[in-house]
Amino acid sequence: MKKIVAVSHITFDGVMSGPAGDEDNMISWGMSGVVDSTPDFQNSFQEFDTILLGRITYEGLSQFWPTQSGDFADLMNHTSKIVFSKTLSKAGWGVFENISLINKNVEEEVKKIKGQTGKDMIIFASSKLVQSFTNAGLIDEYRIVVHPVLLGSGKRLFDGITARKDLKLESTKTYPNGAVLLRYVTYQKEN
Repeated sequence: MKKIVAVSHITFDGVMSGPAGDEDNMISWGMSGVVDSTPDFQNSFQEFDTILLGRITYEGLSQFWPTQSGDFADLMNHTSKIVFSKTLSKAGWGVFENISLINKNVEEEVKKIKGQTGKDMIIFASSKLVQSFTNAGLIDEYRIVVHPVLLGSGKRLFDGITARKDLKLESTKTYPNGAVLLRYVTYQKEN
């Protein structure tokens, strides 16, 4: 059975975007931690055969990565992708044809995919997708890089969670500029 792993960068107060009014500017606080964690992130691709993307993240990444070259671009461009959107009628990734769109019966479709054999799947950022999948009990692991900064405002990764989810800490890693990778798995708490 395939697992879904959600990967994101957040501030210490849980913000994954830029501050209110500058939401697209995550780079203003996250670049040093992103650079520090990129080798681990790149190595983790050995575990994954599919990238899961929400519409907003897809629109940003699909405009950038197909025109890039290098090892990381190869991983991004050659790994299969699934976009989840109720508003898109098609999805593309430059000249690469390894992308599909799911726009209805999402939970049912994802459960079918999880039941297949193969490597695990990764969600990049995509806060609404993470929230939706968390609420549906579809995420098996969270890998969150927490950056040493407080923003006070902006889009939070876990807004919209409707019920308690118990997690088990699997590992931590501290990066040179103070960001910390927290790796949690989901589990059913025993009564």
